[in-house]
Amino acid sequence: MIRAAAGTSPAETSNHQQEMTSQEESVPTRQIVPEEWFSEKSALDRRLGLTEAFSILIGRIIGSGIFRTPAPIMILVGSVSMFYGVWLLGGIATLLGAFVYAEMAAMMPKSGGPYAFLRAAYPPVWAFLRGWAMFFVSETGAIAAVSIVFAEYSNSLYRLLTGAAFSRGVEVLIALAIIWLLTLVNCFGVALGGKVQNILSLLKLIALGMVIGVCFASGGSSTHFSQPFWPDKFTWGSLLAMGAAMRYAFFAFSGWEGATYVAEEVKNPRKNLPLSLILGLTGVMLIYLAANSAYLFQLPAASIAESKWVAVDAVEAAVGGIGGILVSLAVMLNTFGSVSSQVLVKARGVYAMARDGLFFRWLGEVHPRYKTPNRALIVQGLWATVLLFAAGFAAHAYETIIDFFSFTSSIFNISTFAAVYVLRRKYPDAPRYYKAWGYPVTLILVLIIQVWFMVTTLITAFIPSLVGIALTSTGLIYYYFNTRTGAAVGK
Repeated sequence: MIRAAAGTSPAETSNHQQEMTSQEESVPTRQIVPEEWFSEKSALDRRLGLTEAFSILIGRIIGSGIFRTPAPIMILVGSVSMFYGVWLLGGIATLLGAFVYAEMAAMMPKSGGPYAFLRAAYPPVWAFLRGWAMFFVSETGAIAAVSIVFAEYSNSLYRLLTGAAFSRGVEVLIALAIIWLLTLVNCFGVALGGKVQNILSLLKLIALGMVIGVCFASGGSSTHFSQPFWPDKFTWGSLLAMGAAMRYAFFAFSGWEGATYVAEEVKNPRKNLPLSLILGLTGVMLIYLAANSAYLFQLPAASIAESKWVAVDAVEAAVGGIGGILVSLAVMLNTFGSVSSQVLVKARGVYAMARDGLFFRWLGEVHPRYKTPNRALIVQGLWATVLLFAAGFAAHAYETIIDFFSFTSSIFNISTFAAVYVLRRKYPDAPRYYKAWGYPVTLILVLIIQVWFMVTTLITAFIPSLVGIALTSTGLIYYYFNTRTGAAVGK
């Protein structure tokens, strides 16, 4: 019982108590920082340095997108100004998002990347659903999509060499072989996977640089940059078209958070993770702008819109058939490296969920010799195979897979970006080795762009979006069945 101080009336005491209670309620509750979430302790080997983290990011981003997405983007927007607008907006939004991610990655260097951030910020069910969607919808879908592009450019090379093309069934089998070859490589230790990634990232940068150099050095026309520069008229439909095109640009930039998936295997993660995110993304955005400019220098906008293999067509226009052969090899190398990095990092998300009891527990075990999550790698390969056969025979298989997971991914991306705000209030005393540049303005801008993208994706890809959401929702059945029965999730 609180007594009134001498000289203080009961009414004054009551008012004072109410004022104190109001002040206490207005201050966010400071929760105890869970040491295991924010420490650098790990059962995995920290064998990856800044070079490997940077290579993983480069390998994850530069894959199929820059060679495959210019055509669907140009089909949707139809003008040079909006074409560049989509690429610039996608790059800037992604870079702003990287500033936000860098704070959380340095604070929580744990496997699983976004899953780890959501686990700390929100109730367990939301982190679980994101991981469920990652496995069943988005991440394995991306592995299947990029493997399809590898197979398509293999077909392009075969056509250039023989004058004939092989069937779609053969393309699917090639994509399948790539998924399993790289899954097996990554089962033999993260050091081996990291070294392979270093080599592939270097080679793909050289290859893309050669494509850009050849296109600018041979022929071409600057008039392509202005025909047509503006759309005939800018309407609500133009805004929807630009939003729809953004899902292909975002896919081309996707993977920038790749190094955070292997955070428990990165040396000095508080420094190396933020550096790899920001430096890598800045470089990739400049490279993408240069590559698209090289394509436009060789091909008019209408030709880009009609091209399935835009890089091949651009280099063929520049130096003839031999150029098409070389660029097909370059694209195959890039997509091969992209699938390799995706297989490497995405299995860590499955592993992290299983280790936390939010997925089948046996997937959270580490190989005793190679210290890699081999069970997660194998199961990831199996589901990527299912998605490959489900969509691989569609007329536009690549676009179909992207449409399938874009809306679902945007929902979880928004909640992950917003997690930096939640974590600042929930754990104000947690160590922050890097703070998001421009916060909160950067966060607000990222959220505005992501919400606009989410809404336009739902409007322009309604059925594929619903399919992705339906598959994600099945996770609720799994989660609540295990919770209701009192069983440990994943046993």
